[in-house]
Amino acid sequence: MPSDAEAVAGAVVAALESQGRPVLRVDAEDYLRPRSLRLEHGPHDPDAGYEGWYDVYALLREVLDPLAPDGAGTWLPALWDAERDRATRQERRAAPPAAVLVLTGPFLLRWEMSGALDAVVHLQTSEAAQRRRLPAGDAERVVGAWARYLEETDPAARADLVVRCEDPRHPALVHP
Repeated sequence: MPSDAEAVAGAVVAALESQGRPVLRVDAEDYLRPRSLRLEHGPHDPDAGYEGWYDVYALLREVLDPLAPDGAGTWLPALWDAERDRATRQERRAAPPAAVLVLTGPFLLRWEMSGALDAVVHLQTSEAAQRRRLPAGDAERVVGAWARYLEETDPAARADLVVRCEDPRHPALVHP
């Protein structure tokens, strides 16, 4: 079963492609920082999970800035292979005219990314639902990091759409 984000992204991509729009896909999971940096404070630290797991500046530099209206129009689909813990060494790609980027991942409304996204869908999930879906070893870090993100950025108030995802089989639109 795909994750909530993958399911929503798939629906968005299908809708855009049905209108003839070229779609570029990027997952923030492909912009992780090296394992030594992610785990510098241990695998369970929520602050490290929020501050140190994702290379937000690389995502801006390699994807969002180049795809902006005044950008170069070339982008890097992935930067880091987390399984091998090394750079993907992918080639930059030219974005076709009128392409739409669908970016998935956590913490995308961090202040560092302010103004970089044209439209945002925030998936709202309770702590209990998160804990049910996460491996036990990841729960403290992920739930704690997500709680900090919610407190510091209030993504539901800043998103264009909010979808409640307690049960991935029954997402519910909270507000348009």
